[in-house]
Amino acid sequence: MFDIDRWNEIISALKKNKLRSFLTAFGVFWGIFMLIIMAGAGKGLERGITSGVGQVATNSFFMWTEPTSEPYKGFIRGRYWDYDNDDVAYIRKSIAEADVVSPRLFGWRGGNNTVRGDKTANFNIKGDYPEWTKIDPVDIVKGRWLNDVDILQKRKVCVVGEKVIEEMFKKEEEPIGDYIRVNGVYYQVVGVIKPVSNININGRTEESVFLPFSTMQVAYNYGNSVHIMGITAKKGYSASFVEDKVIAAMKERHSVAPSDVQAVGHVNLEKQFKQFSSLFTGIQILTWVVGIGTLLAGVIGVSNIMLVIVRERTQEIGVMRAIGATPRKIISQIIMESVFITTVAGYLGLFVGIVILEGLNKVLEMAAASGSKDIFIKEPGVNLSVAIACLTILIISGAIAGYIPARRAIQIKPIDALRAEL
Repeated sequence: MFDIDRWNEIISALKKNKLRSFLTAFGVFWGIFMLIIMAGAGKGLERGITSGVGQVATNSFFMWTEPTSEPYKGFIRGRYWDYDNDDVAYIRKSIAEADVVSPRLFGWRGGNNTVRGDKTANFNIKGDYPEWTKIDPVDIVKGRWLNDVDILQKRKVCVVGEKVIEEMFKKEEEPIGDYIRVNGVYYQVVGVIKPVSNININGRTEESVFLPFSTMQVAYNYGNSVHIMGITAKKGYSASFVEDKVIAAMKERHSVAPSDVQAVGHVNLEKQFKQFSSLFTGIQILTWVVGIGTLLAGVIGVSNIMLVIVRERTQEIGVMRAIGATPRKIISQIIMESVFITTVAGYLGLFVGIVILEGLNKVLEMAAASGSKDIFIKEPGVNLSVAIACLTILIISGAIAGYIPARRAIQIKPIDALRAEL
C-alpha cells in the first residue's frame, strides 16, 4: 500500500543535505552509465566487424605462393613457383574434404588499364570462376555474374563493380551490353555488382573488373598459372584440417620442402572468426566486470552514506521505537530510501547512456550514408534484456545497501537512542 507520509519523510531526509545526496546518487549514476556505454560500444564493434565480413564462407581459406625459404631436391632457396590448373583439378579430385575450390588471377594494375571512348581509369583486374561467389558473395545490381559457359567458351565478357560504372559511364547510359577495353582487349559488360563484405582480395570489389578465368589466362598469356585459390571445407571438417592437407599436397607436387613455412602464403577465415569470437567474449566479460565493479563502488557509497544517515537519525529512530514502531517498519523505511536513491540515479544513468548511444548511432549512419568505408562500429546499443538486467541489479543492490544500515538501526535500544548526542 502506498504510504504518502513515508515518501514525504524520504524526500525530506534527502533534501536536508542536497550535496551529499547528489554525490551519493552520482556514484550510482556513473556506474550504470559506464556499464551501458561500454556494453553498447562493445556490441557496436561486434556488429561492425561481423557486418564487414558479411556472408563470406566462414569455413574457407585462401592460399598463394611465396619464394621458398629452404633448398630442396636440388632447387635453391628463394625459388619462385606458381600453382597451375592441374593443381586445381588435383584438389577437386583427390582432397575429398575440400568443397568449393576456386582459382583467381590478378591482372597488372598500372597506368590507365581500362578505357571506354575518351574515358580512362585504373582498376583491379581479376580472373574468376563462377564458384568464387560461393566463398565471397556479391550482390548483383544489374545483369549477371560469370557462368560456366563463359569459362568453357573463353568469352570476352566482364562483370564490373559500381565504381567502374560511375567513372566509365554517364548516369543515363546503360552499361549492360556495352564494351570496355581492358589492357588492350575489348570485353562486353554483362553484369554490375557490389560487395556484401569488406574482405577484398587484391583490391576493393567496387573498383574491380572481373573476367572469366580461362579468358584471362589466354588473353594475357598467363599460360597455366593460378595466382590464388579460395577453398572451403565440407560439412563436418574444419578449414584448418583441409588447409593443412592441401598445403602438404601442393608442396609435394611442386618439390617444396615440407618444413618450409614461408613458401605458401595463406589466410584461414575460420581461425579469424574464432579469434573474433574470443575477442568479443573477452570484451563482454571485461565490460560487465568493469561496469559492475564501478556500480558496486557506487552502491557501497550509498551504504556508507546510509550508515551516516542512520547515525544522524539515532534519536528519531529511538522516538519511533518508543512510540511503537516495529523493527520491520524501520528496516523498510531505510531500505526504501536506499532503493529510491539507487533506482532514480540508476535510471537516469541508463537513460543518458541510451540517449548517447542513439546519438552516436545517428552520427555513424550519416557517415555511412556519405560513403565512408572506415567505420568499425555499427548500431551501438543495448537490447531490452540488458536494460532490464541493469535495473534489476540496481534494485537488488539498493536493497542490500540499505539493509546493513537498517540492521544497525534496530540493534540500538530505544533508551540509548533517546540519550544519544548528535
